[in-house]
Amino acid sequence: MLPGVTCTRLGADRCPGLLKPFVAQDGAIIRLRVPGGRVRVSTLADLLAIGADHGAPLLSVTSRTNLQVRGLPDPLPEDVMVRAEATGLLPSPSHERARNILAAPLAPDLQPLVAELDAALCADPFLADLPGRFLFAVTDATGAVLTEPVDAAYQALTPTSGVIRLAGLGMPCARDDAVAHLLDRARLFLTHREGPRVWNIRDLPADSPVFAGLEPMPVDPAPPLTPGPVGGDLVAGIPLAMLRATHLSALVAITDDVVITPWRSLVVPSGAEFAADLEEAGFTVTESDPWARLSACTGAPWCARTSSPTMDLALESAARLGPDGPRLHVVGCERACGAPTLDHVLVVDPHSVDDILSADGALAR
Repeated sequence: MLPGVTCTRLGADRCPGLLKPFVAQDGAIIRLRVPGGRVRVSTLADLLAIGADHGAPLLSVTSRTNLQVRGLPDPLPEDVMVRAEATGLLPSPSHERARNILAAPLAPDLQPLVAELDAALCADPFLADLPGRFLFAVTDATGAVLTEPVDAAYQALTPTSGVIRLAGLGMPCARDDAVAHLLDRARLFLTHREGPRVWNIRDLPADSPVFAGLEPMPVDPAPPLTPGPVGGDLVAGIPLAMLRATHLSALVAITDDVVITPWRSLVVPSGAEFAADLEEAGFTVTESDPWARLSACTGAPWCARTSSPTMDLALESAARLGPDGPRLHVVGCERACGAPTLDHVLVVDPHSVDDILSADGALAR
C-alpha cells in the first residue's frame, strides 16, 4: 500500500447506477454520471420529475459531479428506466459506473478532452470493470479539482502539453496523448490490483507497475470554488446538495446549461447579474451564507445506519448559524458519508440543533 493507506474493505464497491440501483431505507437510488459536470438544465428537470413522480422530489448532486434520484420503488418501474435513459446520460450500459470524470469547472476548453476520454473509456470492454469509486480528472494549469481524491488526472499546462498525475507522482505528457496515457494506467490498475476490494490507485503498493515511469511531482491545486460571482459567471451553492423545483424554475429562466462542481454547487454561465434571483430561489450566492459552510449526509429516515435526522437538523441549524466559524459536516455515523475534503468539524449522530451549534461554538458566542 501507499504510505498511510490500509485497505479493510470486504468486496466490490456498491456505487449505484441506473441498471444497478442501491436499495436504501427509503427505496432505490439511481445515479447517472455526468463526465466533466456540464449538463443541460432541461436534463436536471427531467430527472427531478422522475423523483417527483416515483420517489423523493429532490435531485442530489455528488462530489463526483454526478446526479442521483432516491426513494424510488424497488424494482424500478419501466417508466423510470425509459425516462432516465432518454436524458442521454447512459451512452454505455456496460460502462455506466466507470464514467467518473471530473473537470475544472471554469475551463470550458477542456470539455472536448473530457468527451474524448469518456468515448475512449466506453469503447474499451476491459475498462467496464473499473470500480465506481475510481475517479479520473482533467484540469488546467490552476490544478482545479485536484483537491479531490482523484486516481488518474491530466493537467493541461499549455494548449499542447501538460502532465499525467497519479498519487503524488507524475510525468510530462502531450495533450494529444493524454487520453491514451490515462486509460493505460487504468488498465494497469485493473491488471495488477489484488481483487475487487481494491477500489483506488492510492490503495496499491508503491512498487506497483501502475507507477512505472512516474516521479514525485507535487501539486498546488486551486482551492475549491466558493459561492459568488467569478467574472460574469456565478458559483451557486446547493444547500444539502439537493436541487428542488424552485431551483430549476429559476435556472431555466437564466441559462440552458450549467456545470456541476465537486463542491455541491453549480457554475451558472453569465449568472452573476441574476444572483439575487437565484438567492431568492434558494441557492447560496455568497461566502457569508451559513450554507457555504454547512453540509450533511442523508441520515434518518432514509439511511438505516442511523436514527439521526441529519438533514432536518442541518436545515434548522442554518437559521441560527452566523457567517463565521468552521466548516461543519453533519453525519449520522462514523462512516461520515459526503465529508468535504477541506478542513471541517464532523458532527456525528446529533439529535438536536444544540448538538450542531455546540460543535460550531455558536452556543458559547
